Amino acid sequence: MEQFDAIVIGTGQAGPSLAARLSAEGRSVAVLERDRVGGSCVNYGCTPTKALVASARALHVARRGDEFGFRLDGEVQVDMARVKERMRKIAGDSNRGVTGWLEGLDGVELIRGHGRFEGPREVRVAGRRLTAESIFLNVGTRARRPEMPGTDQVELLTSRGLLELDELPEHLVIVGGGYIGLELGQIHRRFGSRVTLVERGPRLLGREDPDVCEAIGEVFRREGIDVRLDSDCIGFEPVADGIAVRLSCAEKSRRVVGSHVLLAVGRIPNTDELGLEAAGVETDERGFVRVDDQLRASTPGIWALGDCNGHGAFTHTAYNDYEIVAANLFDDDPRRVSDRISCYGLFVDPPLGRFGMTEAEARNSGRRVLVGKRPMTKVSRAKEFGETDGFIKVLVDADTEEILGGAILGLSGDEVVHSLLDVMAAGAPYTAISRTVHIHPTVAELVPTTLQDLQPLADPDASE
Repeated sequence: MEQFDAIVIGTGQAGPSLAARLSAEGRSVAVLERDRVGGSCVNYGCTPTKALVASARALHVARRGDEFGFRLDGEVQVDMARVKERMRKIAGDSNRGVTGWLEGLDGVELIRGHGRFEGPREVRVAGRRLTAESIFLNVGTRARRPEMPGTDQVELLTSRGLLELDELPEHLVIVGGGYIGLELGQIHRRFGSRVTLVERGPRLLGREDPDVCEAIGEVFRREGIDVRLDSDCIGFEPVADGIAVRLSCAEKSRRVVGSHVLLAVGRIPNTDELGLEAAGVETDERGFVRVDDQLRASTPGIWALGDCNGHGAFTHTAYNDYEIVAANLFDDDPRRVSDRISCYGLFVDPPLGRFGMTEAEARNSGRRVLVGKRPMTKVSRAKEFGETDGFIKVLVDADTEEILGGAILGLSGDEVVHSLLDVMAAGAPYTAISRTVHIHPTVAELVPTTLQDLQPLADPDASE
């Protein structure tokens, strides 16, 4: 049995930072990783996909040359080998950077292999038995592969598998109208693939406000993406020219045939092979580790950080998990998960920045809600750049004047959103920003204007 002060299982966003803090506190740390250092974000999530977003956007803008007064000789074409080379270099540099950082930390040993509990304080990995008083789980999630008719008859891609393809799919059919499906769908359409998005529900991004979903759907249709909603009975069948995706059981002819099919129907935690039962660690019905407000698991001395705890599915929430754990352990600072404000981005073009409550959540809160909304057609910067899709929308409590949430869909929306998020975190009223002078011409300058024209939030179910 090898003794360490702490064991960190997984090297996603929270793990390496926590290992570094433990090292700085003089602790001996074993860091376990069975795959690539850096987790999904660095290797097959945020970093490579956003590199592809950048390449796809550059191609898209180049094809719009006539709008901006320039002409390119010949058709703008994609070189997928160079696109993927760029993507892999960016991701590879990040992977090597994190790996080198970990390996250079005093008192930290990076162990390659799959860790599994053999008791509340014991973990076996690569033929070694380790013990520690503190164990931190940072094992992330993987693509969900639900049982659907025909899944055992065809080859279906996950997002990771799609990124590893060297060729450009002729016709990419994406099952799932969530964030991963939408980002990869627009990327591949701009690269030149035919793209069909298949969604079981009545709209894309079912958890978002209807106006957000409709606006993104309109952009996608205009770019030539075929959106198939209300596909309530999805199945697969091999055919001579690819894979047939059935969209309806009642209408046998309702189907689409693609050269490649991507399943983008959610993710599940990597907790099923950790032997958590040997440590007495409780999980919920979906496999996420149950944690308290300071990320402590049911077994004392064990914490769960990042996607595997079910309290966030983003790199920024994983890093905040590290901050919460470190603050409580070392800084006498009782930070909590419940203190943070929900925020995230959808990196389609135009991007979406989301913060706080949706319209439905605001209505259900029982508050008197006001809303301010401005289309991007009213934003000088958007007009000058020829990117006027989308809008700014902010929800406000009519009685307390606090900002409740909202969305910025449009040029730089994923950046501008932070000005509102910071006011919320400060606990300041909306007037703190509505009375502030912003720089012209920027997207952010319309945020005060939006907040100067608040109206009662309409009930979508109210009769006309």
